[in-house]
Amino acid sequence: MSVDAYLAFEEQSAIKHEFIAGEVYAMAGVTFRHGRIALNIARHLHTAAHARACAIVLSEVKLRAGPDRIYYPDLILACGRATDVELIVDEPSLIAEVTSPSTRATDRREKLDAYLNIPSLRSYLIVEQRRRHVLCYTRGANGEWSREEVQGDGDIALPFLDARITVDQIYEDVNLPPLTVKEDAEWNETWDDGEWDDEDPNQG
Repeated sequence: MSVDAYLAFEEQSAIKHEFIAGEVYAMAGVTFRHGRIALNIARHLHTAAHARACAIVLSEVKLRAGPDRIYYPDLILACGRATDVELIVDEPSLIAEVTSPSTRATDRREKLDAYLNIPSLRSYLIVEQRRRHVLCYTRGANGEWSREEVQGDGDIALPFLDARITVDQIYEDVNLPPLTVKEDAEWNETWDDGEWDDEDPNQG
């Protein structure tokens, strides 16, 4: 499917689809917890964003992450002229994805690679919804990406906004479920195997 065909198809569709290299993929529904986490991020960044003529949108707006990739991120923050769009954001300053077991690998690999190659992007947050864990990729003044991982407590710096957001703010009023024995084992196995020791983002 071409991009134009996808956009025409999506306009008539009752459900959302993402477009990747000519293929169209239906998006799964999200949990209440997932939505609340995204809303918390938007709420706590609103004042800093507004002060810098930036706007925040949640999940309903498309993002062009390359000539053959269109996604629906959980949160997009765009600034200045980048907000003067109708259907597709091309120049985001910040993207946040709230992961689930079925999307974690995509958020950390496929989307990580696509997002970090967007010239306007300054920060990418990958937020777990079943435990307090946030990955933040930040582009420095020299164009190089750095990676910060925060678990449990702490905060994340967003230099382009001259702001910080805390883990407490991200998970405010969010009831985290107890992990099953299987989930806990899978989490620890993934950690031990180095899956989250992502490759140098500057090599993408």
